[in-house]
Amino acid sequence: MIRAHVYKRDRVAGELTRLEDGTYRFAYDQAYLATPDAQPVSLTLPLRPEPYLAPDLFPFFYGLLSEGSAKDLQCRALKIDPDDAFTRLIKTSHSDTIGSVTVREIIDDEGVQDA
Repeated sequence: MIRAHVYKRDRVAGELTRLEDGTYRFAYDQAYLATPDAQPVSLTLPLRPEPYLAPDLFPFFYGLLSEGSAKDLQCRALKIDPDDAFTRLIKTSHSDTIGSVTVREIIDDEGVQDA
């Protein structure tokens, strides 16, 4: 299982997870939902306490990824499989994204990716 925090305007809004079976789960953070000014990360992922599940990476998150020559350059530089959209997302969408949403890989206290 690989996890990432999803930030909306530098606040943790939720957690995106690729499960062992390859499916994806997005769940809003309960503290974020409790704030009066909470906004959804996407119109396709409205605020709710129940997690969203999908067989593929949610289209909203896929839309944060580079395409074309920028994608090729990122994949070469970071040694990422071009077909692994989730790894590309967590390795490249932690800053300078279009809009107010960023995605940051969750790494444990010993510097190891959460497994």
